[in-house]
Amino acid sequence: MIVVDVETTGVDPEINSIIGIGAVDFFNSKNQFYEECKIWYGAEITKKALEINGFTFEQITNSRKQSLESAILKFIEWAKNIEYRTFAGENPAFDRDFLKESVKIYKINWKPGHRTIDLHSLCYSHHLKRGIKPPIKEKITDLDLNKTLNYVGLPPEPNPHNALVGAKYEAEAFSRLIYGKKLFDEFEKYPVPDYLRKKN
Repeated sequence: MIVVDVETTGVDPEINSIIGIGAVDFFNSKNQFYEECKIWYGAEITKKALEINGFTFEQITNSRKQSLESAILKFIEWAKNIEYRTFAGENPAFDRDFLKESVKIYKINWKPGHRTIDLHSLCYSHHLKRGIKPPIKEKITDLDLNKTLNYVGLPPEPNPHNALVGAKYEAEAFSRLIYGKKLFDEFEKYPVPDYLRKKN
């Protein structure tokens, strides 16, 4: 699966633009992707989104920066040799929908798979398997990415948000939840909790 994370100028894929794409080939974690780009012409920009991803207006409108079309084509080229291309992440439908809308703009013939694998559901089900209640707020799940990272023994995702860093944190969390083991050497100092370790 491809753990993918996009940085955007808002939350609506029809009016906001991708400005960064990060991805990790989960079954070959050294195979990684990261590209930044300028927004597509006319895309809306929200202040909150830029606060999250740390980009400035000048950076995402810089005429010298590569286009979104170029970044998308590079991503498609990178992904085509990966055997299992199902998208995964904290909320992979968000990332998938932004990518789908982006290829429409440039009439690129590419369709990502419809199904996704989300980290939230995996962590939620692990809570239930252990007989503990997942975090709830106003009667709905309150299990966000940082709570999941804490559950698997990792620190919060760094701020500002970076797409490749996000993808790596999510991939690491998947590995700990699925296999009970670490994925990246950079997370070596964070032990896997005992309740995630596989029993022989």
